[in-house]
Parts: sequence; C-alpha cells; structure tokens
Amino acid sequence: MPFQNIIARIVLSAALSGALIFVPPVNGQQSKAAGSTDWEQLVDTARKEGKVTVSIPASAELRKQLEEQFKKRYGIEVEVFTSRGSAGVRRMADEFKAGVRHFDLHIGGSSSIVSGMLDEGILDPIEPWLALPEVKDPKQWWGGHLWVDYAKRFVYTFQAYLSEIIWYNTDLVKPNEIRSYDDFLNPKWKGKIGYLDPRTPGAGDSSWSFMWRVKGEEYLKKLVAQDLYLGRDQRLLAESLAKGRVAVTIGLSYYSFLPFLKAGLPIKTLPTLKEGNYGTGGSGNLAVIKAPAHPNSAKVFVNWLLGREGQEIVSRALGQATRRLDVDTRFLRESGTIAAKDVMSVNDFLQIENQSEEKLDKVREPAAKVAHALLK
Repeated sequence: MPFQNIIARIVLSAALSGALIFVPPVNGQQSKAAGSTDWEQLVDTARKEGKVTVSIPASAELRKQLEEQFKKRYGIEVEVFTSRGSAGVRRMADEFKAGVRHFDLHIGGSSSIVSGMLDEGILDPIEPWLALPEVKDPKQWWGGHLWVDYAKRFVYTFQAYLSEIIWYNTDLVKPNEIRSYDDFLNPKWKGKIGYLDPRTPGAGDSSWSFMWRVKGEEYLKKLVAQDLYLGRDQRLLAESLAKGRVAVTIGLSYYSFLPFLKAGLPIKTLPTLKEGNYGTGGSGNLAVIKAPAHPNSAKVFVNWLLGREGQEIVSRALGQATRRLDVDTRFLRESGTIAAKDVMSVNDFLQIENQSEEKLDKVREPAAKVAHALLK
C-alpha cells in the first residue's frame, strides 16, 4: 500500500476511535513472578549492590517517577542522569572507552543510540537481561519483540506511536491557519517557527527527514528561508513557545512542554497535517552497557521497566505510548499521542516508522546531509 494511503487510513482510524480512558497506576504488577526463588535471589543480590545508574531523556517527571517508584517496589536506589540523547550517549561512550563503568543502561531515541553506542560496540545483547515471564513473552507485546538494530539483539524498542510533534501558541495561531506543511511557508510565520536542530539526533531530525521524504529538498530550502528559530535546548525552545517568542515549534515532545502545561500556559498540539506523520518509538528504546557497574540491579530494573507497572509509568511521564498490550494508552490522546496498537496493524507501522537502523541509513542519514548543507 502506498505510503500516503497508509497515513490517510491511520488518521481516519484515529479519528474514529473510542473515548479517552484513565487507567490508574498498577500496584500489583510482578507479584506472581516475584515469588520465584530465582527472582527473589536476584532481587536480594541487587539490593546488596544498592543502586542502578540509568540515563534517560530530559524529563523531570520521568526522573521523579523512576527514582520514587522503583525504590518503593524493590528498595533499590536509581541514580538518574538526564540529558538529550546525544549528550548522554557521548558521555557513556567516552567513559566506557576510558575503562570507567558508571552507567548501567540507557533509555532514549534510536538515532543517538545507534550512532553513539551501537556503532561504538559498547552494548550488550538485551535478551539475557529479560527474566520475568511477562516481559519475555512476545504475546504481551503488540508486534511481539521489536528491535531498532539490524541484528535484532542490542536496541529494544518498547514504544510505538504517532506523535503530534508540532505545537502552537494558542494566542498567536489558529489551528486552521496551519493544515499543511506548505502553510509554514506563509510569510506570516517568518522568524516565528521554533525547531529542534535537525543536525543532531532527536525528534528534530525525525521531523526533518519526514518532510524530506514527503515534501522534498526544494521544500526544505523554502522552509529554511523562513528564518527558523533553531535550538538544541528543549526546555528553552518549549519556553519560547509558551511565552510567545515563537508561534509554533517542530520537533519537541510532550514531556518538554509538561511544566508549561501544568502552569496553564497557552500551548497545544497542532492536529495532524494533511501530509500525515511518521511512526516512531520516540524515547522508548532500551540499551544495556557491556559489563555494567551494577549488573543485578540493572537486571531487576530492566524487567520492572518492561513490565506493566514500569510501562504505565514511562508512558504517562513521557506522553509516549508503550507496546504492552496490558497497558491502556488511549488516555495519551490528550497529549497529542496516538498509540500504534490502538489504530493500526504492525505491518502498516513498520512501513511508516523512521527509527530503525534501516530507516536511519536510508532516510534520516541522507536527510541529515541536506540539513547540514542548508543550515550553515
């Protein structure tokens, strides 16, 4: 089926789906599995290690939830390092090469993991770290076990969704003013479009590569001529939109806007444009460092993270959709996220996703070269 037809069908399906449902946090997760002798021994050993060190996206809410809920569940500290993916993986790779074993695992976007960790040979295969039946069983996951890397071993993707990564200031923009990517070329928006720099890994280059694919290089040249307000600091860009310094932003996710949404500032996601959107795992990709500093705590954390409770927490904190079938994700629509498992087939998602190593090579890398050429 042609790419544009898939997008159109997905948008229609999303529009016709059911109402939002709030699902309270799950407190009984892993109770049966935790009764097994092997699991209990693993948890006991992990408690003696004392902590697990995790690199995550720049989300204060996710940091808070991971630190509080994992310790509450297992009595093990979580030392969290937050940053944009490219900065985090650079630090982990540099430390690994220097023989330092501080970090245990990383959660983030696929592009930075592939370029900064997989290509550097510092990752451990994921499968040996999966211990609990509810995590290992592919039937618990929409699409079974899905991977970013060609080898299907090192970068596990636990999310799949369509994200509205275009946000607008409701005091400055009416939704019907921007219904196509072509509308960004209106002289009215010159100097008023914030953009997460597409020359670095992240949702900015994901969005750029989507536009390169569906609109072409000539369109991107015209977009650049609109004097984009480029930035690599997600919070600063989100603040610029919330305070009206720009009218619209491209490439930022829900969690960057969460503090401003809580403060009641005038920002919303723009409804899907006529060209549609791409499929992604967002920040929901897991990588484990070779010979991690706290192997037992890391194993407990991996299984908690990929279990029902962990996935509920991550989905809510990031505003991104898990692939776990036992976590309801329809509530995420209020944050501009449509879970792939709620509206489409796995095959359709695989055709429009742009985060796998294959798509990074075939779509995002050539689009990035265009970005570097145009944004000097």
